[in-house]
Amino acid sequence: MMDEKLWFVEQSNYKAYENPKYETVFTLANGYRGLRGWLEFSNYGFPGNLIAGVFDKADSQTTELVNCPNPLVFNIYTENEKLDIDRCVVLDFARKLNMKEGILYSEIKLKTQKGKIIKIASERFVSRSNVHRWGIRYTITPINYSGKLFIENIIDGSITNNEFEPIKKVKHLDVKKGYDLDTGIAIKVVTKDKGIEIVEGTVVRGIGDILQNRKYGVFGEKVREIYEMRVKEGKDYTIEKYGVTYTSRDTDKDPYYLLEEDIKSYLEKGLEKELNLHRDKWKELWDKIDIKIKGDKKAQTGIRFNLFQLSSSAYEKDDRISIAAKGLHGEGYKGHVFWDTEIYMLPFFIYTNPEVAKTLLMYRYNTIDGARKNARENGYEGAQFPWEAADDGTEVTPKWGVDYDGNPVRIWTGDEEFHISSDIAFGVWEYYRTTKDKDFMMNYGIEIVLDTSKFWSSRVEYNEEFDRYEINMVIGPDEFHEHVNNNVYTNYLAKWNIKKGIELAKWLKKEDTNIYEKLLNKLDISEDDINKWREIESKIYIPKDEKSKLIEQFEGYFKLKDITIKEYDENGMPKWPDMEGCKLGETQLIKQPDVVMLMLVLGDEFDLETKKENYEYYEKRTMHKSSLSPSMYSIMGLTVGDTKNAYRYFMKTVLTDLEDNQGNAGLGLHAASTGGSWQCAVFGFGGLYVDKDECLSLKPWIPEKWEELSFKINWRGAILDIAITQEDIRVNSTDNVKIKVFDKEYFVEPNKDLTIKALAYNN
Repeated sequence: MMDEKLWFVEQSNYKAYENPKYETVFTLANGYRGLRGWLEFSNYGFPGNLIAGVFDKADSQTTELVNCPNPLVFNIYTENEKLDIDRCVVLDFARKLNMKEGILYSEIKLKTQKGKIIKIASERFVSRSNVHRWGIRYTITPINYSGKLFIENIIDGSITNNEFEPIKKVKHLDVKKGYDLDTGIAIKVVTKDKGIEIVEGTVVRGIGDILQNRKYGVFGEKVREIYEMRVKEGKDYTIEKYGVTYTSRDTDKDPYYLLEEDIKSYLEKGLEKELNLHRDKWKELWDKIDIKIKGDKKAQTGIRFNLFQLSSSAYEKDDRISIAAKGLHGEGYKGHVFWDTEIYMLPFFIYTNPEVAKTLLMYRYNTIDGARKNARENGYEGAQFPWEAADDGTEVTPKWGVDYDGNPVRIWTGDEEFHISSDIAFGVWEYYRTTKDKDFMMNYGIEIVLDTSKFWSSRVEYNEEFDRYEINMVIGPDEFHEHVNNNVYTNYLAKWNIKKGIELAKWLKKEDTNIYEKLLNKLDISEDDINKWREIESKIYIPKDEKSKLIEQFEGYFKLKDITIKEYDENGMPKWPDMEGCKLGETQLIKQPDVVMLMLVLGDEFDLETKKENYEYYEKRTMHKSSLSPSMYSIMGLTVGDTKNAYRYFMKTVLTDLEDNQGNAGLGLHAASTGGSWQCAVFGFGGLYVDKDECLSLKPWIPEKWEELSFKINWRGAILDIAITQEDIRVNSTDNVKIKVFDKEYFVEPNKDLTIKALAYNN
């Protein structure tokens, strides 16, 4: 019973200002769409109905994910007095997210201004079985009166984007039609620029003959139906709300006909049947992805929250979409896709659900023409993937934003943050290395790697004086420093990208000469070009400190003002130090760790002493002004032996949204942090990595209070179940697998436990 509590995230009291945070935390999503955890009975918050792939620009600065009509509006009137939690006395309040089954429970007891007390309990789900469906079951109890209630069901088509930032508010939707379904309502809207049609339909159904005197109406951009109920004191009344959504992205026909057909089927089968199918899907999913941490309740709930929301953000049946930086949980970053997906989130899917991982990479392949357009427009060759991506692969980074003081500031990342092209190429390689999916690599993946290699060969600049190739005027992952030369993360990954392109070209030529020649012809790459790549790769400049093993973040970084971080806030995050009259870019303070990240992505290329020296240097200078930062320090901390701080950084990562330690959870999920949480647990404490010989390896360490850490991974078709305690490591596999544990080789036979005692792996 105690373990069951570790599947719940709970809110036990109501504070209106916390609504946006809990809307994100309580978001229910299935990869196709996300419904924010909007509270029906409050007017404060930011409702969100975000459907993957529905992008539009209209009057916005750039293309953004559209906030679609809100179908969750459900009003209750006691006689003629509307229930409003912000105007009533709140007698009881509890909401809890059941992550095991993907259900959001609420129970609220309110006292109206006229003294009537009413209790409303609900359970809400967004179906994993049929991604177009969602549902809510309400139980309404009049506590101290008998009389009349009115139930109002609304689909609100007046929704705008950027409600939380009024100066940027945009309306992306034109309402085309409202529908009276006799037993429900529907609305059709169309996006202003791209003409995507969205239809939302809802039906409310009372258990027993409790809903009477229905009236339908259209009020501006809102479609509604209202029912009358006669209620008795102390009696429970149950109302089920069925929801169905389709868009013109789903069909060549009018999506309304699909909606009409699906609602009919849904009503025939009933809410409970869909809910049970939904539960079954979550059971299947948790069997693949769950991480168990015995002996640390906070860490256990925290890691499950991150796994729940990350897995809710992907949909394996649509390779035209990926995972945005804020998931399907909010409008932050305009629903755009960043490098976060390939570097932070993709590994989770590669090792737990390769089908989803392949879909995410196919999104990049399917938008590669946009990446080629970016390169051409910027005077380069090959494929330059956008820093911020939407639906077609072209660059959609806004040109202007605000700084930490609210002043207008030019956003240069879309112009200068080039490393994403290598990040995507690395994601392709990591997927192939883990799955050996030759069909994907030969027909899709290698094209990405070769075309990004071609891009880098055109992006580098030859420095004749030093006989080296440089990459100037860039921004690395540390976005505090703009317009820098030879950022080490950018240069090293470009070097790796080109080298991998050469290697895979050779491999493809050997595997299938016909495909090889067709691909080179398609990409306009000659073998002379590939030979030129060899020279470029060998001469790409990597800045280093000649007197130590320190790697210079970018050329000239060590000459900047070295300012010490001295204070930390209540969340353990650094406070801004005295800048001593310097601008941020004139100091060694960094947003997140370029060098440490590089040594994690390409771990085999750096020895332990180098990792330790750079970890210690850059950790003291990192402000963690990105949720991407703590997870990397946790994993590297475990690598170099800083176990105390590694655990602290791990907890910061898993609690990013639950404790809102970045202060902006209301804008949506920190999706990269969810992926970082999985990496901390599996790559960090689990010590999982792939060595230079492509052998799966383990070097675990777990905190003393952890009784056991266990997880499953997929390695080349085999499912490995790994459990780590203070006494031993146990590995079970569905197939023959060779692994290394602390550099010693072991062979795991199918369905037979391999147990390695602590004495063996500690030495």
